[in-house]
Amino acid sequence: MKKIEIYTDGSSLGNPGPGGWCAILRYKEYEKTLSGGEEYTTNNRMELKAVIEALKALKEPCEIELFADSTYVLKGINEWLEGWIKKNFKNVKNVDLWKEFINVSKKHKININWVKGHSGHRENEICDKIAKEEALKRKNEC
Repeated sequence: MKKIEIYTDGSSLGNPGPGGWCAILRYKEYEKTLSGGEEYTTNNRMELKAVIEALKALKEPCEIELFADSTYVLKGINEWLEGWIKKNFKNVKNVDLWKEFINVSKKHKININWVKGHSGHRENEICDKIAKEEALKRKNEC
């Protein structure tokens, strides 16, 4: 099983407002950056969307070290998701994305690492910058 590092971040201007996300995928010396956004969204949706899009980009089952500054994503995956599934996502926000996460994460082994945002972590800073640029692009299109 390939060992992949994934770094993610999301941004929203206004929360809700225009939003963007970014993910950096690293395998050995290879690196790929993905990004995108939506015209009207929340920060939490963009944080989770970055993780989903990174996982969707993988062509085979992988062992993943995921790095994110979002406690929403971290706790959602590690603490809350199991309970949400048991109660059929009753009163849970972003159900569409959580169900998509479940679907795209099934074949992978994922270990999640929290990174303090805006603290000089190289990949987190890059993802933050690109996510904000994606959000600004959408703000300027409106």
